[in-house]
Amino acid sequence: MAASLSELVRPLLTHSALVIFTEDCTGRPQKKAGDDGITDRVSIAELDTLRGSMPEGSAPLWLPGATIGSEVRPVAVWLAATGALLVLTDPEPGPESEWAGAPARPGTVSEDGPESGPARSIAVIGQLWELVAAGIRRQVAAAPPAYLFDSRAASAERARVIADLTDAHATTLESLLAVLRARDASAEAARQNAIDVTAKAMVRLRAVSDRDRSLSEEPVAQAFERLRDDLRPLVRFGDLDVQFIEPPLNGRALPGEVAHAGRAIVRGAVLALIDQEGVGRVRVQWDCDGSNLLIRVRDDGPGDLTTDVPSVSRLAGRVAALSGSLEVEATAGWGSEMVVTLPLDAPVAALAPAAEWGLSPREQGVLELVASGARNRAIAEALLISENTVKFHVANLLRKVGASTRAELASLAR
Repeated sequence: MAASLSELVRPLLTHSALVIFTEDCTGRPQKKAGDDGITDRVSIAELDTLRGSMPEGSAPLWLPGATIGSEVRPVAVWLAATGALLVLTDPEPGPESEWAGAPARPGTVSEDGPESGPARSIAVIGQLWELVAAGIRRQVAAAPPAYLFDSRAASAERARVIADLTDAHATTLESLLAVLRARDASAEAARQNAIDVTAKAMVRLRAVSDRDRSLSEEPVAQAFERLRDDLRPLVRFGDLDVQFIEPPLNGRALPGEVAHAGRAIVRGAVLALIDQEGVGRVRVQWDCDGSNLLIRVRDDGPGDLTTDVPSVSRLAGRVAALSGSLEVEATAGWGSEMVVTLPLDAPVAALAPAAEWGLSPREQGVLELVASGARNRAIAEALLISENTVKFHVANLLRKVGASTRAELASLAR
């Protein structure tokens, strides 16, 4: 997608890289094309900063100097109505552009005249971006099985990488703090300054982890409120009475792909139910038991719906992509109900037998938790051992299995 869009806008505006940032895609919120030196290094924190600098009204923004890919460079930025961000780095007028020059200072790009900068080219790119951003949201809302499977795999891999990075950095910084706090250290002022810098670095590291979590998870009540918004057109413009049973306000947040899939499944279920004759009321309910998203959608129709109906069969494919279950309960004269269960966590793949690597029972237990994405502290708490002991076992596992990182260790174990 990013590569295609880059080629499409290049005649209007040449650029070294194109970056898309959309929270609609939980598995891969960034989509990039162009210079590897930029695309490999651009961070969500940088994109958040750019989005925060956008003016009200979502007008395009020209910045002669912005940090992107860990370097300061000129960028052109667009913010779609969906909240998705488009960034072009090192923008220059293309062969079909009417760009007559960029503003000398940061500011919005207008279409009032050549002295303001890009004219028709900027407008065309903005319109294209609105279409692309809306298309991204529709694709996610449709939640085809292939997308759900890929999104869950990407989310799980990103979670493991974040856990590995957090463990590595936290261990390094904790060790540094221990050294700096030693009583026999000299240069008190320098030591205190180093402690402050290190503590701030730890805070920033946690902030990165928290931001990643906010991109990949939705509180169950917030996800349900978005569902109400999605179904509002059916209530506003039709004769359908849609009743919502509110979920609990607290509880475990939903993984992004499960929240997206849940809303898509409910929309599909409602459309399948109202396609029957005599349906005037639909009740939507979902809950979270800590391990699963539980969905129930019931109508007041004839009560003869089955899983053989094509629209229901398509829903079953989406549910199966997330290892969930779908059942249809129908009672003649009383209506039909779809009951969907979506597990919040991806199923744990079977691990390779411990005998293949000569692992002890304790090492096998540590390996199972590493493969699940658990951090050292969580493993220590689960097995009632110290974190140093966990690190000792992980080091042995890396040696015995022949892996160089925890992520590789987990992959080999699966």
